[in-house]
Amino acid sequence: MNLKISKVTENYPYDLLLLADETIEGINKYLFDSEVYVAKQIDSSISIGVFCLRHINTDTIEIMNIAVAEQYQNTGIGSQLLMESFKIAKAQGYKEIILGTADCGIKQIRFYEKNGFVKYDIKKNYFTDIYDTPIYENGVQLKDMVMLKKSLFRPQI
Repeated sequence: MNLKISKVTENYPYDLLLLADETIEGINKYLFDSEVYVAKQIDSSISIGVFCLRHINTDTIEIMNIAVAEQYQNTGIGSQLLMESFKIAKAQGYKEIILGTADCGIKQIRFYEKNGFVKYDIKKNYFTDIYDTPIYENGVQLKDMVMLKKSLFRPQI
């Protein structure tokens, strides 16, 4: 699908952002420190995807949120958004890109691994520590966050 991906600084698509994060308050904790990119079909004004990139240090940028409208999921758009995030991060000089997802989010973890990410850490009790009320996904309470990373440059041999 041909997408137009552009950076936005207002009119954030909270409907999409909420597909990947639980609350507007949670989103607002990182949104204003992030670069936010929205994907639309070439001939449409409706946002169908979003991702947020936040600077961690000179080498690392983090995907804080990535989401695709439900009716467009499993069509390759998520992979297109990831590829665009890699391109943007490389152009800005970052060496690696990281992200975190719930340890019980097997589908998400598989998707990220398929796109070149590897697990490198687990943040114990992340979801139980930061959210006041328990969050459930597929009937399982979210507790730990799995951290994944991807190198943006091939090592020199």
